[in-house]
Amino acid sequence: MKMLTRSILILVSICLVAPQLEAQRRNRNQSQPQGKTYDELLYNKMEWRNIGPFRGGRSTTVTGVIGDNQTYYMGTAGGGVWKTEDAGLNWANISDKFFNTTSIGAVSVSASDPNVLYVGTGESPIRGVMTSSGDGVYKSTDAGKTWTHLGLENTLHISQVRIHPTNPDIVYVSSQGSPYAPTQDRGVYKTTDGGKNWNKIHFVDANSGAIDLSMDMNNPRILYAAYWDHDRDP
Repeated sequence: MKMLTRSILILVSICLVAPQLEAQRRNRNQSQPQGKTYDELLYNKMEWRNIGPFRGGRSTTVTGVIGDNQTYYMGTAGGGVWKTEDAGLNWANISDKFFNTTSIGAVSVSASDPNVLYVGTGESPIRGVMTSSGDGVYKSTDAGKTWTHLGLENTLHISQVRIHPTNPDIVYVSSQGSPYAPTQDRGVYKTTDGGKNWNKIHFVDANSGAIDLSMDMNNPRILYAAYWDHDRDP
C-alpha cells in the first residue's frame, strides 16, 4: 500500500511539474525577438571598451589561439607585436630586440601548434600621408619568446599570412610590395619548409599588390587572393 501511494505521489508531481516547464519554455521563446537566438541576445548587451596597450599605436592585425580564450596577439603600425595572456588585462611587447622594424602587417598562429607564429611586416593599409615599410617575415616556435627572420625583405608590405591547418611548415604570404613604384616583389608566396625557402606562386603585374588572402580551412588547397593597384602621383 505504501509503494502504491508513493507511486501515485510521484506521478502527480510529474503531472504538475511538466506543464510548468512547458509554459516556461514557451514564455522564453515568445520573449525572444523573431529570428534571434539566445546567444545573440546576450551579445547585444555587451559593450566595446578599449583594453590597450596604450603605447602600441593603431592596430593593423589581431589574432587569437584556438581553444584558449585568454591569449591574443596584436600587430601595430609602429609599435611592433604585442601579446596578452589574460584577455587584455596586461599586454607585453614581444618583438622588441628581435625585429628590425616596428611596422606590422599580419600576425598568424598555427591552428595545429599554437607555439608557432608567423608575422608579416609592413603595415598593409596604405595611407596617403605616410606608411612605414617592413622587411619580410618573422617566425617564432616558442609562442613569441624568440624570433627568426625568414627573408622576403623586398615585399615591404605584407597584408596576410595564412598557415596550413595541420602543417605549420606550409605557409602562404600575400605581398603588396612598394606603394611608390612598380616592383616584381608583389603577389602570393608559399613555403613548405617553415620559411627556409619561398616560391612566388601568383603574380598579376608590377603594379598590382595582393591586399588580402583567404584559405578554406576545410580544404586548404583552396585559396582566394584579392589584388589592387596603388599609384602615387608625383
